[in-house]
Amino acid sequence: MGRRTGQTHVTPSPRLLPWLSPEGNPCYLVTDDNGSRLSRLADDLEAVQLATGTDVLGLARKVLADPASPYTEVRFAGLRLAECLTDALRVAESRGMRVPVPDSEDTGEN
Repeated sequence: MGRRTGQTHVTPSPRLLPWLSPEGNPCYLVTDDNGSRLSRLADDLEAVQLATGTDVLGLARKVLADPASPYTEVRFAGLRLAECLTDALRVAESRGMRVPVPDSEDTGEN
């Protein structure tokens, strides 16, 4: 998780944000305030991305279930599914990075 920088302060781990920089690189946020404006914006965008993925999956299933679906519709569905999967994987990675890692003494290991 975070690093100890003194006796009492823990530097928070960076949060992977649900968007990329203009150059296509990952963006990170380091803050002690999980309720900050930027944290809430990231939370809201993650929720939108996951809801969009659910909607796209439902529509894609209809296209893929119809053997008469035109190639262009199948291709479009596949492209949209790939975009949504990319977003969902980024959300999962970001959330996984924020799950606290138990200390070895908390797990009973020595």
